[in-house]
Amino acid sequence: MDWFSDIRLTDGPLYWSVLVLGTGAAALLLVPPRCAPARLWLARIVVAAGAAFALVATVHWALINVFTVFPEDLPDPVLMWLVPAVTALLLALLRLPRTNWPGRGGVILAALLVVLLSALQINAYFGLNRTVSDLMGTALARIPALEQDLMRRSGESDGVPLQGWKPDGELPAGGVLRKSPIPGTSSGMNNRDAYIYLPPAYFARNRPALPVLVLVAGQPGGPADWLTGGAIRGHLDSFAAAHGGLAPVVVIPDPNGSQSANTMCMDSKIAKADTYLSQDVPRWISSTLAIDTNHSHWAVGGFSFGGTCAVQMGTRHPDVFADVLAFSSEAEPAIAKERQKTIDASFPGNPEEFTQQLPLEIMKHQRFEASGMYLTAGQNDPEFVGYLHTLATAAEGAGFTVRAYEVEHTGHSWDTSSKRIADALQFLADRWRMQP
Repeated sequence: MDWFSDIRLTDGPLYWSVLVLGTGAAALLLVPPRCAPARLWLARIVVAAGAAFALVATVHWALINVFTVFPEDLPDPVLMWLVPAVTALLLALLRLPRTNWPGRGGVILAALLVVLLSALQINAYFGLNRTVSDLMGTALARIPALEQDLMRRSGESDGVPLQGWKPDGELPAGGVLRKSPIPGTSSGMNNRDAYIYLPPAYFARNRPALPVLVLVAGQPGGPADWLTGGAIRGHLDSFAAAHGGLAPVVVIPDPNGSQSANTMCMDSKIAKADTYLSQDVPRWISSTLAIDTNHSHWAVGGFSFGGTCAVQMGTRHPDVFADVLAFSSEAEPAIAKERQKTIDASFPGNPEEFTQQLPLEIMKHQRFEASGMYLTAGQNDPEFVGYLHTLATAAEGAGFTVRAYEVEHTGHSWDTSSKRIADALQFLADRWRMQP
């Protein structure tokens, strides 16, 4: 069944077949039924399209402003691809009473093909599930638990110096993935398993003192998104191949606890997510993995919610995370589009406590000359491009070494990390003096 798991969803034969079939199905639904005058059917098409647009807009408004499912508006391309799917379903409902039984199956199939077309286009926009395996989670399920042999031994040193390191003997061709729970000893949080990437150099007889990169995924989402949408293993293997087997040890923890939860990476009424990421996770990494415990060689990164989280960790805890990679970060954490709703949910009656923890506020009063910050946003994502420039200006003013990029031909998608991750890793390597 490997052939099935490897089917591409964002390009390749299935993607293009659905594009052609879905377009043809949409055209079929637009053709007037035999018993309906063309002018009357055209009017119904216009009404169905208008109703679909209104329904999508209303549901989107409710999700943002009433139910606060998302703190930001969904991207326009996503909303626009929902309209043809809803229109197709409405047109199918209009056609079914006017179609004989043998033809009704074709009408239903046509509507479903349009819905599938919209679903594939939305998935391609976000770039999250690139294959059937990503969608079904089959590859993730095969990732083994972190075994004792790969853990730091009692009394073991951090490793030989990184500068000038050469492997003693052959190294594996690529790194390995493992998973493990990271207990919330101080925070009290009970989260999903973290994923760990160990580079080829981790397996050297003369293991070097390897730097650490902690990555946080978006929300809704979870740690596995960095393996699917972020394709982080392939990027890290490529980086290691170009650097003699060297790459950071990467840990992808879960600061939320579930797919839909949003802790804002803060200690608040909601959860002690800041404590989890700044105390529990670093303590577990240092005691469990054979890495460089010098935190000047530690970085934190993330996409969307995770990028916002990374900026928070880098400004609130520069002694833990010296460098930041923030892909499509917000200017500040949020639960709802209305700031007051965020404050009421997390710091009821105490807005000052919320404000004091914000990166933009911290950077007004604190200097970060020893820290670096790498920022991206999709060029077609104007709201987050605005956040990019706001954060870059504030970070430069606070002394960060800043690199900021608008990623061409992308919106609010994983492409903002995938297209720049190689450069972002090199940014860290230069700061760590990790030479190939």
